Amino acid sequence: MIQQESILKVADNSGAKTVKCIKVLGGFKRRYASLGDLIVVSVQQLRNKSKSTSKVLKGGVFRALVVRTKKRYKKRDGSLFLLEENAVALINKQGNPIGTRILGPIPKILKKKKFMKFVSLSVGLI
Repeated sequence: MIQQESILKVADNSGAKTVKCIKVLGGFKRRYASLGDLIVVSVQQLRNKSKSTSKVLKGGVFRALVVRTKKRYKKRDGSLFLLEENAVALINKQGNPIGTRILGPIPKILKKKKFMKFVSLSVGLI
């Protein structure tokens, strides 16, 4: 579960390496975000190789989609799956992804939540 001040990895190639959660969207007093939720983030670090070609700047404020969390999730068939890290993909104001690839797998829950643009950019589904 993601909350304010959480440090997250960026799972796309937008140029950001780590971001900090500013606000969880989707309700007046909502505290936690899980898979498929939207949050507002601030860029903390940029990737070293792409500082000149980066699509984002340090300190920039963006919306992001949570694509991986450490929390366990139970599927309908009874199996559990657990991911290693908390990661997000940056999006613009129209809801389109900023990056052109999503690194690492993403869960099938995002496909059910109508985020097909992110599913098509990812390497694989869990």
